[in-house]
Amino acid sequence: MGKKYITEGAGLPKWANPISHAVVANNMCFVSGQLAVSADGDYIAGTIEEETALAFANFFAALTKAGFAKEEVTFVDISFDDLEDLPVVNSIFISLFPEGRRPARTIYEAAALPFGGKVKITGTAVREL
Repeated sequence: MGKKYITEGAGLPKWANPISHAVVANNMCFVSGQLAVSADGDYIAGTIEEETALAFANFFAALTKAGFAKEEVTFVDISFDDLEDLPVVNSIFISLFPEGRRPARTIYEAAALPFGGKVKITGTAVREL
């Protein structure tokens, strides 16, 4: 089975970077780091709540465009610019993924994110064969 590259589509930000939003290989979907970026590709500076919500919206838009569902997310990697924001990021994560069905996750503080952003979200989804 070949790979499917998700580079553009409704609900996905236009990228200036030479990457795919997601790549599907067999039963797996790998979503690139998503930021608080508008459909036009402009960074939207906001509170940690606003930026996290928009980054997750972009993450799920890429996932959906690739033909995967939120329930198939198995791993999420979240980097943000201040670990003091962990309680806020956790509350949003908890609201998106129900207890008992939460994906594995890594979190870490990044020295710098693109556009000076506050949060970046990437992850993997796996579909049963």
